[in-house]
Amino acid sequence: MPSQAPQPDRTSPEEALASLIARGEEAVLATVVKVDGEPPSRAGAKILLSRTATLAGTLGCSEFDASALADAAGIADGGTPALRTYRHDLGSIDVYLEPYPVAPTLVVFGATPVANALMRWAPDLGFRTVLVETRPERLKDASWPAAVTRLADLPEALGSEVYAVHTDHDAEDLVAALEALLTRQPRFIGLVGSRRHTGHHLEALRAQGVAEEIIARIQSPVGLDLGAITPAEIALSILAGVVAVRRRGSGGWKQESTIG
Repeated sequence: MPSQAPQPDRTSPEEALASLIARGEEAVLATVVKVDGEPPSRAGAKILLSRTATLAGTLGCSEFDASALADAAGIADGGTPALRTYRHDLGSIDVYLEPYPVAPTLVVFGATPVANALMRWAPDLGFRTVLVETRPERLKDASWPAAVTRLADLPEALGSEVYAVHTDHDAEDLVAALEALLTRQPRFIGLVGSRRHTGHHLEALRAQGVAEEIIARIQSPVGLDLGAITPAEIALSILAGVVAVRRRGSGGWKQESTIG
């Protein structure tokens, strides 16, 4: 029986982009916004690109696709959208290239009310979230997303920009969780709770030989001083602090001269 030709990948650029964003991977989406003459393209045609390959879609012909791919790495590096004109014997197209950078990852340890709010709100701030809870009984509520239930299963592909918050200072494996995370070189680690509740965990890290400069980077208590009391308020203060760290902000009030 003759072999069948492989079926083309019919995943749309939009579907492929959504999948990449969910995995925290970068991409460049190119869209035809103007057509002059009669080139082999149409307004609205899209192609999704990595730095080195076409991922889905087409601008209409291999020449246009190759031109967009040649620009993809520069657009990704620049981090801002750009308009390019690609020419063909039959006409030209104007293409809007939009970068989608690698999403930062927020690793949330412990299925707690604070964690629940963090998991709901962090994606709106551009974070990919990973919930880690090694106590399965804590995940019986169907409202929890899929979680990592063993520290050994913490995903390798957390990305290059990792932030983490442990929301349960009573967790028996808190120190092991921090040790597992430190190998990923996170940009921020926070522990919910006062030093009275978390200090012994930091001492345990010292006893394990963790360098003092690394321990000094662990923020506890965590979050901006909002006077937070409820779990939602605490989560808000934590996310505000994480954004301040990420954007290198002071975390203070804006002054009138900086508004507008």
